Amino acid sequence: MADNFWAGVIVGWLVGLVLGFLLPVIGPLVGGFVAGWMVRGGIGNGAKAGLFAGILGAIVIAVLLIIGGTVLLGAFGFIAGLGTSLVIIVAAFVYQGLLSLIGGVIAGAIRR
Repeated sequence: MADNFWAGVIVGWLVGLVLGFLLPVIGPLVGGFVAGWMVRGGIGNGAKAGLFAGILGAIVIAVLLIIGGTVLLGAFGFIAGLGTSLVIIVAAFVYQGLLSLIGGVIAGAIRR
């Protein structure tokens, strides 16, 4: 079950990432849906997989901001990237996490 869970989370995150560029609201929903569909196990597991897929996306965005800021602007860029990342993480946890959670719940409810 653990292998299936993390595979679902990663695939859901990738789907949300790709679709998120084209359709900002639909991308995380579909990514959470895919994660919840792959994991199976009802509403609880689907919701958990969708939430983790959304949170993974937020963490990756924050790390890329910190690395990009440091590479481009040195120590000042690191501090700016860190501050921006904290704001992005909070906003992305709410935005991506909640939408992915909803998608995972829908998939878990459909595929019991």
